[in-house]
Amino acid sequence: MKVLVINCGSSSLKYQLMNMEDENVLAKGLVERIGIEGSILTHKVNDEKVVIQQPMKDHKVAVGLVLDALVDKKHGVISDMSEISAVGHRVLHAGQKYCSSVLINDDVMQAVTECIKLGPLHNPANITGINSCKALMPNTPMVAVFDTAFHQTMPEEAYIYGLPYELYTEHGVRKYGFHGTSHRFVSAEVEKMVDKDSKDLKVITCHLGNGGSLCAVKGGKAIDTTMGFTPLAGIVMGTRCGDIDPSIVPFLMKELDMSADDLDNLMNKKSGVLGISGISSDFRDVENAAKEGNKRAALALKIFNYKVKTAIGAYTAALNGVDAIVFTAGLGENSATNRAEICEGLTYLGINIDAEKNSIRGKAIEISTPDSKVKVFVIPTDEELMIARDTKEIVESAK
Repeated sequence: MKVLVINCGSSSLKYQLMNMEDENVLAKGLVERIGIEGSILTHKVNDEKVVIQQPMKDHKVAVGLVLDALVDKKHGVISDMSEISAVGHRVLHAGQKYCSSVLINDDVMQAVTECIKLGPLHNPANITGINSCKALMPNTPMVAVFDTAFHQTMPEEAYIYGLPYELYTEHGVRKYGFHGTSHRFVSAEVEKMVDKDSKDLKVITCHLGNGGSLCAVKGGKAIDTTMGFTPLAGIVMGTRCGDIDPSIVPFLMKELDMSADDLDNLMNKKSGVLGISGISSDFRDVENAAKEGNKRAALALKIFNYKVKTAIGAYTAALNGVDAIVFTAGLGENSATNRAEICEGLTYLGINIDAEKNSIRGKAIEISTPDSKVKVFVIPTDEELMIARDTKEIVESAK
């Protein structure tokens, strides 16, 4: 079975075509600037890269070009579109409607549409991507894999806010959590690497990138996560502020005569590591500046590491202990410095890091020493593979 994985943004489209017999990536690519001047498709097959520049007025045109690239005689990897057995779509939000991936039908589309108010930036793009694929591949089964689904196992005490209860029952105001597909993938992978019954395994997964979140996982199920009603909550991130005193919002609105939209933009796009350092949201740039003596850059990194460390402490309490901690995503997988500094603050858990192993990149590895009471891992995340696996399983079971 060959599965096409689609991840649509408002003006972008990421894709991978996978052969699920061996889970090999046949081709992958990125479409950028959809509906904007300078539209471009970058298509990759192994080490070969093909760049196609032409106007793409909408996602339907973009999907069409992706399909053309996949069947192209020179750089394609299939002879006909009929070889694509199913399409898996990354979808941000399904609210409380779905706790797992599902075959897309009218009810699913209605649920995703109803959740636009909860995911105003992503859900409309996800819907557009699904509709574009359905228009061009009307007889191909499609699956929605929700970013929020993994967190639906959280208990009420973890997801209900200290607000009037009616705001939850009538308006859906609660913690939802995000990065669920990544947290699910790495928590499942660590089960294979730890010599302990999975039903008793207590894991804290740290998805650390420009956007970041942590998740407490017990017996393969999420029991808490740092992101909340929106991806703004939790730890400090590249441009997001993370958790702050809610009273700061009305204070700044009055003090600086800012609108709600102004504040939303400031907290989502101008804060976090960028806002503290004044340099960049790219941790590599901030680390380089800190090494050169920039105090604000050094402070931004200290704050980030502190927030991750204290979140790990909180989730150790929520789990009543922890067996393994996993670092993943761009920063989590690639910054040995950040991992080391975070773990230096966790020696009370009996954590010891092997500096040599911590310097290895690009593969799943345990970086803790044999005598470490808590195992620490770096596991590259693969959300696309998780989506493809779900798609294969659901489509095959529906036959």
